[in-house]
Amino acid sequence: MSPAEILRQLFDVAVSAAQPDHRIPEFLPTPPQGKTIVVGAGKSAAAMARAVEQAWATPLSGVVVTRYGHRAETQVIEVLEAAHPVPDVHGMAAAKRILETVAPLGPDDLVICLISGGGSALLTLPPEGMALDVLADLNRQLLRSGADIGEMNAVRKNLSRSSGGRLAAAAYPAQVVSLLISDVPGDDLRAIASGPTVGDTATAQDALRILQKYSLQVPTAVINYLQENPHPVVAPDDECLSTTTNHLIAAPQQSLEAAAQRAQALGYTPLILGSAIEGEAREVGIVHAGMAQQSAQYGQPIAPPCVILSGGETTVTVTGEAGKGGRNSEFLLSLAVALQGQQKVWAIACDTDGIDGSEDNAGAIIGPEILQQGRDRGLNASDFLTAHDSYSYFQKVKALVETGPTLTNVNDFRAMLIDA
Repeated sequence: MSPAEILRQLFDVAVSAAQPDHRIPEFLPTPPQGKTIVVGAGKSAAAMARAVEQAWATPLSGVVVTRYGHRAETQVIEVLEAAHPVPDVHGMAAAKRILETVAPLGPDDLVICLISGGGSALLTLPPEGMALDVLADLNRQLLRSGADIGEMNAVRKNLSRSSGGRLAAAAYPAQVVSLLISDVPGDDLRAIASGPTVGDTATAQDALRILQKYSLQVPTAVINYLQENPHPVVAPDDECLSTTTNHLIAAPQQSLEAAAQRAQALGYTPLILGSAIEGEAREVGIVHAGMAQQSAQYGQPIAPPCVILSGGETTVTVTGEAGKGGRNSEFLLSLAVALQGQQKVWAIACDTDGIDGSEDNAGAIIGPEILQQGRDRGLNASDFLTAHDSYSYFQKVKALVETGPTLTNVNDFRAMLIDA
């Protein structure tokens, strides 16, 4: 097997470890005396709904919303589709529908809530009197600003009537069992999809500070709403959350460990750097290049043959006009430029949901020859990096990894293979 084939196998193993049908059955509760209603939002929501249907023995119904193209076939649970990462009217309609579905339930009823990455955009419901276009534009600005996922969600949860514990509060007094797949560094339940079933201490002042920090241009209506609603989320000790339990069923660390086990079986010593690595994608690429070079040249911090693994969610601060590419391909292009053809080093970086940013690839794979392959085609990798156009570079050198939607999401997966 070639190094590229090994890296692709490690990615596939990481994705498989986070598939809902492997994780959901053990977390399902006892059927209630009353109704069982399934709701949810996220890139994995449809696959999670299908897994619940397959494992649940009594009647149920419900509705979930997922990203366009991330549908899975279900029998009784309705699957809606909406836009991500910028919310659209279909997501807003889905949020209304989901809240209306749980509102009439009583104490004998059960809500199984399925939450995964992407839910912040897919379950957006603006405050009364605020247009969806306002939140859509704010999302675009946040995505370009360099704000990390925690900061973005701190803003979004303060401006959506379905986030920050509000979905669980709407279902009270029904029992709510929320099953979550983490796509955030540190697995903070409040940050996954902006925490629709999780109490929070976030305040409007937190959101205002972030808007100011990144000099975001927002209408007066947003500022006025935040100033007039200092505590827009549901507090953790609110009575409305007393019947809710939250279970983390899949997380980045589990996927990294699965990949490490496969690397070991293939004869490569694994080293997991961490599952919550954040920072500017190109800077993280430079740091990873330094580690790969140290390993290849000096056998530190781990001697070849080895695989160095990491996860988390980097950011890309866009300056000027940008080309095409997500944070994984930008990380890899930065890594390649920093390695400068270092022999015996290969790497993969992919989003475990199968979509790197808004393009049609999961990520890419590089090897020692990746810069020369570009030069042979008249391409300068550094120019593409400066233009935030990593997708175009890897497309031209035929290095993209294309999986289509994987129907799960435990954030970014990175692996560097260093041969002896």
